[in-house]
Amino acid sequence: MRTKTLKKNKINVVTLGCSKNVYDSEVLMGQLKANNKEVAHQEEGNIVVINTCGFIDNAKEESVNTILTYAEKKEAGLVDKVFVTGCLSERYKPDLEAEIPNVDQYFGTTDLPLLLKALGADYKHELIGERLATTPKHYAYLKISEGCDRPCSFCAIPLMRGKHRSKPVEELVVEAQKLAKEGVKELILIAQDLTYYGLDLYKERALGKLLRALVGVEGIEWIRLHYAFPTGFPEDVLDIIREEPKICNYIDIPLQHISDKVLKSMRRGTTYAKTNTLLDLFKKKVPQMAIRTTLIVGYPGEKEEDFALLKNWVREMRFDRLGCFAYSHEENTHAFNLDDDVPAEIKQQRANEIMEIQSQISWEKNQEKIGSTLRCLIDRKEGDYFIGRSEFDSPDVDNEIHIDAQKYYVKIGDFVDVKISSAGDFDLEAVPISKI
Repeated sequence: MRTKTLKKNKINVVTLGCSKNVYDSEVLMGQLKANNKEVAHQEEGNIVVINTCGFIDNAKEESVNTILTYAEKKEAGLVDKVFVTGCLSERYKPDLEAEIPNVDQYFGTTDLPLLLKALGADYKHELIGERLATTPKHYAYLKISEGCDRPCSFCAIPLMRGKHRSKPVEELVVEAQKLAKEGVKELILIAQDLTYYGLDLYKERALGKLLRALVGVEGIEWIRLHYAFPTGFPEDVLDIIREEPKICNYIDIPLQHISDKVLKSMRRGTTYAKTNTLLDLFKKKVPQMAIRTTLIVGYPGEKEEDFALLKNWVREMRFDRLGCFAYSHEENTHAFNLDDDVPAEIKQQRANEIMEIQSQISWEKNQEKIGSTLRCLIDRKEGDYFIGRSEFDSPDVDNEIHIDAQKYYVKIGDFVDVKISSAGDFDLEAVPISKI
């Protein structure tokens, strides 16, 4: 017999996928709280909302497994209702409805008002910038646009997120001011494509205009840039990074590959020569900037010579931060029409080779930091260590700085000057000098 849970009308939001999904969940939770709903993030609750990811095979599998888990809990009487939203639901709603019918309702990425209605809440237009934070209170993601107009052959994001839509500068400044009042010190600017920001609203690339406005927000001390598309990169942004101390000497720019043949098939709008010219410009204008990139290996038609070129290029460029993904053959993308001819084990082997090269580069770069002083933002305490980051590192994906908590005390959310005492491949150990 079905037994009802004791926790009545508590909504548990489960977030999967990237920082854009984290942001969307925070907005959803802020709306629910404003409607006097009891809401939690990835805790217990009798009503469950799963914010899914549909980007690549592994992410889709995790999302489907999470939906199945909560559908089974509903069947067992452990939860009362299950709702699904996000990218997977946007992309595969009819299939999901047929295969997992025990979910109460599926919603797409732009269905927030409908989802709120199903949860017994009303969408409140006046809540611009209001969110229920799930990150540590000293940093927050700021999504400056939604969707993407790029034609990349391998990517399904336009299918799930639609066309590029920038948020007005004034609206983003208001949101940043509200976050600063809540104790946020670091803004991490996210979008499917930062480079395209403003073209739809202002008929020009306006990322520089936005940065100039955000540095004026009192209380914000770091501004970090994520996901800047290389083609059409606005060069004025480099001048602003160099001139404005609040903007971190850091950029995340997914380059994906370097073989001209592969780049052309990927429809990236760039070449080996153009990519290197852009990277040279970065290093010339902002010599201290840490450059993070992501690569895809095993793309259809990637030959051994293409991969060899990529490996040699990674060794030559010596990126500060790098991630590598095995190609995922996605339905309804341009590349899905191509023969997925690189075996899965070869894809993974190539990804591992790239990361081995990067691990050595990272170790060598970290050794150079021993004895230097860095400004560090303390994120959390974990076991016997306080864990922090420099301006050259983003949360969850980059290097971390460890401070022995048995010897030193620092406050979470504070900026601290630290001296690097030792270093590994991706982590540094440090001794605090002073608080700032």
